[in-house]
Amino acid sequence: MLSFLAIIGLALLTSSFVIVNPGQAGVLSILGKSQDGALLEGIHFKPPLVSNVDVYDVTVQKFEVPAQSSTKDLQDLSGRFAINFRLDPTEVVNIRRTQGTLENLVSKIVAPQTQESFKIAAALRTVEEAITQRADLKKDFDDALTSRLDKYGILVLDTSVVDLNFSPEFAKAVEDKQIAEQRARRAVYVAQEAEQSAQAEINRAKGRAESQRLIAETLKAQGGRLVLQKEAIEAWKEGGAQVPRVLVMGQGQGSLPFILNLDQVEQDDPADGALSKAS
Repeated sequence: MLSFLAIIGLALLTSSFVIVNPGQAGVLSILGKSQDGALLEGIHFKPPLVSNVDVYDVTVQKFEVPAQSSTKDLQDLSGRFAINFRLDPTEVVNIRRTQGTLENLVSKIVAPQTQESFKIAAALRTVEEAITQRADLKKDFDDALTSRLDKYGILVLDTSVVDLNFSPEFAKAVEDKQIAEQRARRAVYVAQEAEQSAQAEINRAKGRAESQRLIAETLKAQGGRLVLQKEAIEAWKEGGAQVPRVLVMGQGQGSLPFILNLDQVEQDDPADGALSKAS
């Protein structure tokens, strides 16, 4: 009998204490009623047989939550957010009384408030701004979510935008805009190329005009005829197809003409005195 009573006493003694480990917080309930004051890490007394301690994990939790909203320009925008948070150890009693388990807290508080916070952030900008100003979108989302979850004893540590998606209509509009911009850049390039080509043609024309002007001045100057005669003789020496078959030289004032018929020279035999006949 004594040993039986000792066993019962030992059982009652051990059930009168609870150990809360680091990273945990406990809520003491007596006859089903939560008691004020969270049980933080350490050893705590609890009434045997009529009490219970619910232990909550107060380390960092991570959940991915989807959200959808309309932007300032009434475009559909959806996203997925990774939420890092932890429970405030001093608020676990209220969490126990209002939400019960951590699973209920996530499904009934974290997820809906994430949705509402995303709507607030998305409504401040157009869908294009939401994509190009992603950091600003995240900041507005963080501010809204932090203020909403704080009153529930949830401390938001960090958020990450896992993904952002927009409607197929907007995707088509973006594609059309990119194509239009590429065509516009191509048109500018073609216009610049045509302008450069026209300028090059103008420069070539100016060069030809300047060359002709210099030739004209050379011909007007004293000795210009000698230049032409020299060029004609050099062309005749090269035997080009464009050399005249009849060459006339010495037509200037005070000079005797000299006529050389190349066709006649080719027909006559040099041994018979072709030069005398040509004279």
